Amino acid sequence: MTTAGPAVDPRRATIILVALASSTFLFVTVESLPSGLLTLMAPDLGRPTSQIGLLVTAYALVVLVSSVPLAHVTRAVPRRWVLAGCAGVAAVATLWAALTPSYEQLVIARVVTALAQALFWVAVVPATAGLFPAGVRGKAMARLAIGNSLAPVLGVPAGTWLGELTSWRTTFVAVAVLSTIITVIVIVMFPSVAPSASGASESPFPSGRRFGFLMVTTVLVVTGAFGVITFVTQYLQDVAGYTQSDIPALLLLQGGAGVAGAVVVGRFLDKRPVGAYLVGATVLVVALVGLWAAGTSPVGAVVCLALFGFAFSTVPPVLSHRVLLVSPRGTNMGQAISSSLFNLGIAAGSGLGALLVSMVDVRAVPLVSAGVVLLALAVALIEERVCEPLDSVARRAVGEVVEEEYPA
Repeated sequence: MTTAGPAVDPRRATIILVALASSTFLFVTVESLPSGLLTLMAPDLGRPTSQIGLLVTAYALVVLVSSVPLAHVTRAVPRRWVLAGCAGVAAVATLWAALTPSYEQLVIARVVTALAQALFWVAVVPATAGLFPAGVRGKAMARLAIGNSLAPVLGVPAGTWLGELTSWRTTFVAVAVLSTIITVIVIVMFPSVAPSASGASESPFPSGRRFGFLMVTTVLVVTGAFGVITFVTQYLQDVAGYTQSDIPALLLLQGGAGVAGAVVVGRFLDKRPVGAYLVGATVLVVALVGLWAAGTSPVGAVVCLALFGFAFSTVPPVLSHRVLLVSPRGTNMGQAISSSLFNLGIAAGSGLGALLVSMVDVRAVPLVSAGVVLLALAVALIEERVCEPLDSVARRAVGEVVEEEYPA
């Protein structure tokens, strides 16, 4: 198997990787900021908190429906300009949101930011992967996912704290400034090459059958996880007995465990892409069942919460890496479809959790979520039965790449 080497030297690639991981951190942070700033934004804009909350829902829906069309429209544009454009548009739109005098303009600014995020998720995975040799792209995906893991537990609390100290508008200005810095770094550092020449535009093992299994797995595992993620604060208070003042520290613990999970999975992802997923998903099931069984114990709940954060942080890089390996229509379009279905899983998980809370009790959420993740595991195992085992194929391919790049 012949593969393109890295497009830039390792040090430059690492700087770009850090910048793009920071950009994922900012995108996820700004997506969720209204939930942390509800009580500050509502009176300032003269709207009820329910309408401020809709800013998050609408944002996710825009990402869901626009990823594939935007991927198609920009398929020939160099990734340097796509990524810089996304960060730049996000900076301008977030500054607009900070300065807007009306709720209606804020909605429009959020829609523009969501469009930028939708295209960013499409481009960032194959573009980042193309900076590194094929044998370490899984590790690069894991490092990229650290920004995603930290945003809910560090970015949103920090943004909320800044908003409470000053104004919610100051928080949005800070995000806009940081996004501008990242825009400049990408323009200066990222190589200007056509998407087809990036080294990761085509999958080494394209398979429509595998990709179909992967998309089903994506929806199921994200649905299962986000039922708990959406209602974890209520669960910790109503079931485990923690107070509101305890929540920031508990979520920070979950985020720290998530960073550890992303680092660990990066060590195994390139040679064992399926094994990394199966182990991560199995640990996720154990954490969810444990949260249900030991949730009334404060110690048991926090141990299972940390285990949950560790396990779920392995999911985004594993799924992104699998898209790079098996997407049959090129990795950009594959990532667009995967991003849309990931957001569908977020919406489905939140809806499932809300249904369980209203009809049963919040304690039922982790148990039902564990069942959904088990279904995702079953789909992955069926895939391995009906297709050639991907782990063995990937190990052979990595060995061939190493021999090509470092001949004896």
